[in-house]
Amino acid sequence: MPGTESILVIAVAAGAMLLFVTERLRADVVAICVLAALLLLRLIEPSQALYGFASSATAIVACMFVLSAGLVRTGLVDWLARRLDRLAGGGEASLLLTLCLTVGVLSAVVVNTATVAIFIPVAIALARSRKVRSSRVLMPLSFASQFGGVCTLVGTSTNILVNSFAVSAGLAGFGIFEFARLGAVMAAVGIAYLVLVGRHMLPEREGETRTIDKYRLADYLAEFIVPEGSSLVGKSWEEAVGDRADGTRLIKIIRSGADIWAAARETVEEGDVLLVHGSADRLMKSKDALGLETIAESQVSDEKLRSDEVQLVEALVPPQSRLVNRTIKDSAIARRWGCVILALQRRGRVLRESLSDIKLEPGDSLLLQCGAKNVARILKSPHLVVTNELTELYLRKERAVLSLGILCAVLALAALHVLPVLYAAIFGSLAMVLTRCITIQEAYDAIDWKIIFLLGGMLPLGLAISQTGTADWLAASTLGRASPAGPLAVLAVIYIVTAVLTETMSNTAAAILIAPIAISVAAGLGVSPRPFLIAITFAASTSFATPVGYQTNTMVYTAGGYRFLDFTKVGVPLNLIFWGIAVWLIPVFWPF
Repeated sequence: MPGTESILVIAVAAGAMLLFVTERLRADVVAICVLAALLLLRLIEPSQALYGFASSATAIVACMFVLSAGLVRTGLVDWLARRLDRLAGGGEASLLLTLCLTVGVLSAVVVNTATVAIFIPVAIALARSRKVRSSRVLMPLSFASQFGGVCTLVGTSTNILVNSFAVSAGLAGFGIFEFARLGAVMAAVGIAYLVLVGRHMLPEREGETRTIDKYRLADYLAEFIVPEGSSLVGKSWEEAVGDRADGTRLIKIIRSGADIWAAARETVEEGDVLLVHGSADRLMKSKDALGLETIAESQVSDEKLRSDEVQLVEALVPPQSRLVNRTIKDSAIARRWGCVILALQRRGRVLRESLSDIKLEPGDSLLLQCGAKNVARILKSPHLVVTNELTELYLRKERAVLSLGILCAVLALAALHVLPVLYAAIFGSLAMVLTRCITIQEAYDAIDWKIIFLLGGMLPLGLAISQTGTADWLAASTLGRASPAGPLAVLAVIYIVTAVLTETMSNTAAAILIAPIAISVAAGLGVSPRPFLIAITFAASTSFATPVGYQTNTMVYTAGGYRFLDFTKVGVPLNLIFWGIAVWLIPVFWPF
């Protein structure tokens, strides 16, 4: 029979599991409740209350969010996404294969939730251009991010967490690419399943995209000048942009003071002024992709508007503003607030005049590029009302190579054992900020604090399970019953139990509950715990059967118009396939 402390620990764990499954409280709130209960019941010492926050696993997870943000904010991920349209074929199978391979590789080094967040609108746009429903691509996108995440130590927070358990138990830590052998096999099988079998079970639905098209603000008019060296020179707009414009339309070309209408097929020349109409995000991406400049940018050389210090804001002209009835040219916005006007939006009307000649009206929205310090001045002004900060539309593409170099250095230093993973991650995060790939505020914003608090609150539960003897008792009374059948049977049970728990509660919480038990079982069998920890890592990081088992599934749930059972139909066979591969190959790669 378990002792009093073990009974209390089991009660806390069961309560946490119930709250995770019912979702009565947010996962991070549940974790803090667990921490409070452990302290109140004296199941851990007060000095151990911050064990989870002080863990190297928590610090590495936070650093990986910062490193991922560096790749995203410098435009490297966006650049890659734009080129997928050229790589993907015209068919659904070819599109799925291209998306899965790209997202899988990227998720091995970038936090997979960040990868999916970037690629959801990309996948929807690519699917629509091929007349494919979004539900046919978004679930495979989520699954592929999980395939890639298990290939490296830093691919998911669960990998880092299980590594922390191994080190705290006196075992050797996992290498940064140690999971790659098994991960590559599972990824190859998983992608083949999705492309050849799984896609035939996917529904034909369109999801709700308003929640993800956060920056698609329609009806903006931008005025671009074609500088020397632009890739548009010598080509027509239709030839250079084509179907990839996604709602961005060339209204007219102004050449030497003359207007050229129906200009899409007109060959563009250096010095041409282009009036382009479309959503804010597409205008900014077309500007970057084609090497264009706004009229204002070509006239402003203020050092305060360097790309690492600017923000984009959407500002509304209120009825009593002194800007009403003034043209943009006469408004002195650049002088007064240190801002450059990139585009203008007037709801209910498509503007066709040159920006400098348009008189501002109440309700007009301006897309402004401002020095970071000047945003506060606009916020205090009665003449403009900031309605949205759109900094994520602005990319620091000149630092993209630098951010990639920093990430590669982190991976190389950790893989070659020059530095521990924690040291390399901290130095890499610091380098991202010092080189201005991201600002310090963006570094804070990039960290998913929900996951940090989840780890901070739940890791002490794993500590309590270990030091109160609960792990030993659970190992003997549950998993220990499979011991007579040998370690392979125990491995199979550990994998499937972790996989089932992951489908109903947080993947990190599932790993925290099972890892100390697995270590105790291994000790009882007299075998290495490493194969069992590997099984937990893969089972907890690959959740396919429910939309709530993993964050990326939840992210595509609404966007793809899915129903709960859609994941079950496609995901359960994949979970079973992965279970079989794990039981077969884990003992081969990591002998007992």
